[in-house]
Amino acid sequence: MADAGIIAFAGSPIDRADHIRVNEEKLGALMNWKARVLSLDGLLPQMGDDGGLVWGTLADVDEKAELVFLGMMQVDGGEPKAHFAAVPDEGATGPAYAMPRAWQAIQQLSPEDLAIYGGARSLIDWHARHQFCAKCGGKTTPAKGGWQRNCDPAQEGDGGCGAQHFPRTDPVTIMLVENDGKLLLGRQPRFPARAFSALAGFVEPGETIEEAVAREVHEEAGLRVHNVEYIATQPWPFPSQLMIGCYSQTDETEIALDVEELEEARWFTREEVEFAMNSIGNDEGAFNAPPPAAIAHSLLKWWLDKTA
Repeated sequence: MADAGIIAFAGSPIDRADHIRVNEEKLGALMNWKARVLSLDGLLPQMGDDGGLVWGTLADVDEKAELVFLGMMQVDGGEPKAHFAAVPDEGATGPAYAMPRAWQAIQQLSPEDLAIYGGARSLIDWHARHQFCAKCGGKTTPAKGGWQRNCDPAQEGDGGCGAQHFPRTDPVTIMLVENDGKLLLGRQPRFPARAFSALAGFVEPGETIEEAVAREVHEEAGLRVHNVEYIATQPWPFPSQLMIGCYSQTDETEIALDVEELEEARWFTREEVEFAMNSIGNDEGAFNAPPPAAIAHSLLKWWLDKTA
């Protein structure tokens, strides 16, 4: 992996402890007064006076709520304790950019807390949105500490099919495109004013990361790229994606914009990118750069370091 600096939502200090979550007896023994439960308002984190995550106990959770075992983590240098999160009544109902409180939390939480919250949010959101079996429509129930859901064959009615379901992560390529010292950046209609970022798109079935990069750039901007290089990845919990950061080159400059995907795409010089990265939040320069929590920010920083 290239050095892209600190990646937001990565680096969780929690040990996921697979040997515990697959053992009901061991897991049950940890569900005591020592266990900690992440305090949430739906899918949003509760923030303490110190700006960090707030943890409660099992006594704070509705007895009917589904619990997810996040893993084991030391607290204040002491022995590792079991950490849980409760599944909310509803999953995500909109994209991240429509959640101002979520963006506020992203900016305030420490890197460790952000990684803990991101992993928990992805997991409990998946549970909230997968209460029923995709195969037969039967009711599903948590298994393996919440890292699986099973279609219960013993449920009332015709019974379930017994299918097993696992938390889902969707791979997304996000890529820089360079031509003769300039970078191609685009903006979607939903972006804030003047905001530009790297092009991005989901990896489709039957293609490699390199093929996904080439296809997305050609579809969105009409350019053919080569020398695709992997830079870094970022877990993105809105709702649950793995952003695969890449760099590519092109010999072409004429943009053929896909107006269904992008509102605008432009070439920016190194000087314009550097100024934007040093002026975040000031509405100055040629464009507004992505915020530090986005991997696009890390990719731009990597490129500036690479071309220094």
